[in-house]
Amino acid sequence: MSEREKALQPEDLTRLFVERANAKDAEGLAWLYEEDAVMAYPPGSQTVGRAAIQKFWAEVLPRMPRFEPESPLPTLISGDLALTSTPPKDGAGARAQVVRRQPDGSWLRVLDQPEFTRPAS
Repeated sequence: MSEREKALQPEDLTRLFVERANAKDAEGLAWLYEEDAVMAYPPGSQTVGRAAIQKFWAEVLPRMPRFEPESPLPTLISGDLALTSTPPKDGAGARAQVVRRQPDGSWLRVLDQPEFTRPAS
């Protein structure tokens, strides 16, 4: 991995994700996740592990539109774990991540629910 900015606060992960997605940097996106992280995406399935997450983003980023920054909701922190979330600009659903402080003090995603919409009733 080349030297990339690390998330020094849990909320930094959202900003770094948008920056790297817009740069079409699949490897950089993957390095925002722990080695065994789980991403609940694409909808209805899971992508497990940093290598699979990088492969997924490498396949889809070239076709994706530009990501827009979203203001984070208040972060919940308990020791070395934190829950981060953002409300999508379109108001549909939510995004949430469980992140963990690393030995060097930076933060990485452990669980990522990038898109959640309530089922129609």
